Amino acid sequence: MPALYLIRHGQASFDAEDYDQLSSLGEQQAAHLGRAFAATALRPQHIVCGGMKRHRQTAEQCLAGLNGESVSEVDWQIDPDWNEYDHLDLLQAYTTAPGQGEQMVADMAGENPRAGFQRHFAKAMQRWVSGQYDDEYAETWAQFSTRIRRGLDAASRNAKGNVFVFTSGGAISAVCGQVLGLNANASAELSWQLANAAYSKIISGQSGLKLLSINEHSHFDGRHRELLSYR
Repeated sequence: MPALYLIRHGQASFDAEDYDQLSSLGEQQAAHLGRAFAATALRPQHIVCGGMKRHRQTAEQCLAGLNGESVSEVDWQIDPDWNEYDHLDLLQAYTTAPGQGEQMVADMAGENPRAGFQRHFAKAMQRWVSGQYDDEYAETWAQFSTRIRRGLDAASRNAKGNVFVFTSGGAISAVCGQVLGLNANASAELSWQLANAAYSKIISGQSGLKLLSINEHSHFDGRHRELLSYR
């Protein structure tokens, strides 16, 4: 039965000028995932890769860890439908609301800038998902969900064997929420628990799509614990 492995990219470069690239830790995470797949003799028959740099870099590092295979040795395609939402667009709309921008700057100037950023980004996400301010966004939550569903349908339509889909946390949470029948808020909140270079498994059969697992990251247990990250 065809199986889709929805793989979240490795850690991106939070503090770099270009966020859309893997950090050193992100590269290690992706390569380690490949080695974990190799240990179970799991191989992809097809690869779908989102159009972002961190998606492609994760695919390259993962396949390098998978006994040195390269992207060119496997049937693959780039599908921008699997791209993440524009987090800068969400933040722009959020920080222009009265008082929010100033408070976010103040919180990020504290001892833990990442924690301060995360608190406000969660609020920005809730605002986007609510649907109450759709005219402020280039892509609404509803449009994002429709785009991701289109990518999922395309990946599963002609799936044969194992399909590796390299994408982002927001896309994976949207897919899992759709398959489970969750509401928008619950779907979006799934993304906060998704580890970098974790994967979720969906099977495609005659009865439709079934979610078998979500956020599998046991390959970061034990002595590999230092590779685990969520942001």
